[in-house]
Amino acid sequence: MSLPRPLRCAIIGSGPAGWTAAIYAARGLLHPVVFTGPQAGGQLTITTDVENYPGFSEVIQGPWLMDQMQAQAVHMGTEVINDIVVKADLSKRPFLLETETGATYLAETVIISTGAQAKWLGLDSEKTYQGFGVSACATCDGFFYRNKVVAVVGGGNTAVEEALFLTKFASKVYLIHRREELRSEKILSERLLADPKIEPIWNVGIDEILGDTNEFGAAGVTGVRLKHVETGEKYEIPLDGVFIAIGHAPSSQLFAGQLETNSGGYLRVQPGTPKTAIEGVFAAGDVTDDVYRQAVTAAGMGCMAALEAVRLLAEEDHHKGQNHENPAKIGAY
Repeated sequence: MSLPRPLRCAIIGSGPAGWTAAIYAARGLLHPVVFTGPQAGGQLTITTDVENYPGFSEVIQGPWLMDQMQAQAVHMGTEVINDIVVKADLSKRPFLLETETGATYLAETVIISTGAQAKWLGLDSEKTYQGFGVSACATCDGFFYRNKVVAVVGGGNTAVEEALFLTKFASKVYLIHRREELRSEKILSERLLADPKIEPIWNVGIDEILGDTNEFGAAGVTGVRLKHVETGEKYEIPLDGVFIAIGHAPSSQLFAGQLETNSGGYLRVQPGTPKTAIEGVFAAGDVTDDVYRQAVTAAGMGCMAALEAVRLLAEEDHHKGQNHENPAKIGAY
């Protein structure tokens, strides 16, 4: 078995926070390594229209923006490893990381930018029809619902954006929300309520997802049974697809029992910084941000995390009398 490979800076996750951290860490001559994780590019890879990222007068595409960030990080000197970190021992520095392929690494600093994943309703029928009419990604699957009737579940920015996107394909879009008003930004709410293809259904939740089965199992969604949150009245509406957009859960399970989290599972950091309670471990982006959850704030936190890693290692190198400016002098490089 080969010895773990030493790293100056390991970045776990490859969304806006991860790529920005990589750019700044590379500029700081840390020769960062990014482990892309199960979804390279993060949530923006399943987002089409992006109109609120600074610097672009035209609407841009989320996957394109992530490609550009990755290209810049690589150009600056970042190494990209398309693998998933499955174990992280943060009990001592350097920190031991193990990936899905069995490779091991010893990282002097770690930047956690694992982001968040879509939440589900938790219904058995939801699991049954996942991939057969139930989806959490309109940009991934919307094309398959041309001239069909679909529903989006949720009332925040994500749900409204998904519903608006689906009008490009579907003949009708229901927005199913447990409250009587949207929680999305005002401009998004106005667009949705003005769209003739979208019909909001207020104060209801999904009691069951209905569908057909065949000899191989699930065949497809045929409708949903709704339940009024106040009266308990139940009724069914026919449709062809259901898109769940009720928020996200932070991808922090890898660090359970090692790093502090809040009640929602988001990693705790020192106020105003990306520093966790463990020196040399930093968190950035949606894995620690349960308030803003925007690409631009994630990128800003990634910058902060990298600058903190650069500062920490520079101070330690100064005390040790070491110089890491020449990569040839660093262990495995």
